[in-house]
Amino acid sequence: MSDQKPVEVLPGAEPWSADGGSVGVLVLHGFTGNPSSMRGLAESFAAAGYSVEMPRLPGHGTTIEDMLGTGWPDWSEAAEAALQRLSERTEVQFVAGLSMGGSLTCWLASNHPELAGLICINPAVSPQEDMRALVQQLVESGEVAMDGIGSDIADPEVVESAYSQTPLAPLLTLFDAAGEFAADLPRVTQPLLLMNSPQDHVVPPTDSDLLAESVSGPVERVSLERSYHVATQDYDKDLIIERALDFVARHSG
Repeated sequence: MSDQKPVEVLPGAEPWSADGGSVGVLVLHGFTGNPSSMRGLAESFAAAGYSVEMPRLPGHGTTIEDMLGTGWPDWSEAAEAALQRLSERTEVQFVAGLSMGGSLTCWLASNHPELAGLICINPAVSPQEDMRALVQQLVESGEVAMDGIGSDIADPEVVESAYSQTPLAPLLTLFDAAGEFAADLPRVTQPLLLMNSPQDHVVPPTDSDLLAESVSGPVERVSLERSYHVATQDYDKDLIIERALDFVARHSG
């Protein structure tokens, strides 16, 4: 895994875990981002007495060069390993994810029916065919990266610690994975807390609509009216924490 390499990690991008009670939450960050975007939520879970596991996904939180050779198989493997670590020290597990972290949350849920609940924040669950075709064209023309998609935040005082560029080949693997696990969404039966921003300039809000329509379990929706894509660092961050803590408390059994 990337965390085992002697790389220089961006400040605040370090993986993080906390030992709490028998209920645990796996917290997953987004594409080209890092754990700093989810740290406030992770620390709030820990402060409430829950065990927490928040990995730094391979290729993230260092330099874009580290990410160029990574893809969905690496990120999903890391998420699976983190869930395993959490399961070894807890009896009940939840997963919370932002953007691609939401994609990984849904993927894990389709393979782990034992999960107690899911929290998705502006999740990416659609392959976005037009965008995929554009990215594929850029890759075929020899391009490696395009302008970054990070720091889509309404609050002008906050800047996300994300890469300034978007690696194209890894992005294709995310699109392809979304196309594959979309067929498995009806297998998701766990309670889902789905929070999304109507003004999201990275992932279309229709992804959240698709997710809500596709899963088989109960869905609670929260509209993040004041925030853009990285809502966990935006004006609605406290609302996200409040609703997430309430959700876990109600569904932890």
